[in-house]
This record gives sequence, structure tokens and C-alpha cells, in this order.
Amino acid sequence: MPLYKTITVSPYIKLLVWKVSEAEADLKKDLSLTPGSELRLEGMKSEIHRRAYLSIRYLLALMGYVDHDLFYDSSGKPHLTDGSHISITHSHHFTGIIISQKEEVGIDIEKQRPKIIRIAHKFTPYGISSLDEKQEEEIKKLTIIWGAKESLYKIYGTPGLSFFKNIFVTDFNSITENKTTAKIIFEKRESFYTVSFLEFEGFTCVYALQNYLD
Repeated sequence: MPLYKTITVSPYIKLLVWKVSEAEADLKKDLSLTPGSELRLEGMKSEIHRRAYLSIRYLLALMGYVDHDLFYDSSGKPHLTDGSHISITHSHHFTGIIISQKEEVGIDIEKQRPKIIRIAHKFTPYGISSLDEKQEEEIKKLTIIWGAKESLYKIYGTPGLSFFKNIFVTDFNSITENKTTAKIIFEKRESFYTVSFLEFEGFTCVYALQNYLD
């Protein structure tokens, strides 16, 4: 079973990453999906998306949940029937979930790609002119910033939130720090977060926790 990584963030928060290597038929044969999930799966044209979708159900099972325990609200944000918070991500052949019994959480996995330098000005003021690392380090840093903003966007779950105008990631000196902070300012309300990150096989995984002691 290709469970790739498990991180116990706290006694109440766990993160799981799956490396999708199985055939679609092998992933599906032991799963029981809701009619809604079956319909959604059938509507996916990409095989890798279908395999990722199915692998996430295995991650849920490792945390003691079945497909019936997962549902989505009107904005597309996932929830669990027992009230725990969940966030889901997939990128190429990696999928991940983070589940918290207390804090709101968000997760994002991104492949590190050079094109992120070209679009950096669209989501962060930390553009290429303010980065003095080599290009490889610039790509890694910008991928962390993008992943952090994706994670926070998933937590907030509000349409209209701008990566550039509303989500702010505190600058960090080195990707080896593995942690930073962030905040969202939206409609005159501020909320604060802790952001952590790690790398594996050319991918970056970022996860965020909401701080309730603001």
C-alpha cells in the first residue's frame, strides 16, 4: 500500500500523503462509494484524476472514515460528518489529506516548476527582483508561497478571496526554516495562521493551521 508519508502535527491533527502507483481498477475494487461520488468519478476525463480521487478514499480509510463521511458545502469546501476539519489536495501522482479535531486546516501539494517565476507577480509581492537565491531556490520559495495561499484559501472557503490582495504570507529567509506565518484580511476582518512546509521528489507540500488565539 503506497502510503508515502504520515505527519502527526499535534495530538489532534494528522497529515497523510499517498503516492498513486496503482491501476484504477485496483484502487476501485475494494471501495464503497456514494452515488454522488460514483457520478463525480464517471465525469472525470483524466485517468490520473480518477486514480487520485480514489486514492483519497484510501487515505480517509486510514483515518477511520468511509466515503459516506465526506461531504462538500455550496462553496466546494469538504467536511466530515463527525465535525472534524479536513482539507484535500492532489498533484500529479501525489495526494494528501489533513484532518484536525480542533483547528481549521488547509493543505496543498504542488510540483516545483520554473513557470511559477513568470506568474509570481500575480500572487505575491515577493517577486524575482526581491529574491537573491539561485533560480532553483526561487522556484522552491515561490512554490511554498503559492502553496501557503492555496492552503489558506481552502480554510477560508469564501468566493472572491484574492491571493494577492487578501492573503499575506510572512517572508522567510530560507526554505530550510520549514515554517512561517500568514494572515487573511477580507471585508475588514483579520485572521491569522501558522504555515509549515516540506519537500519530496520535486514537490512541495504546504499545510496551514488557523490560530484562534489572535
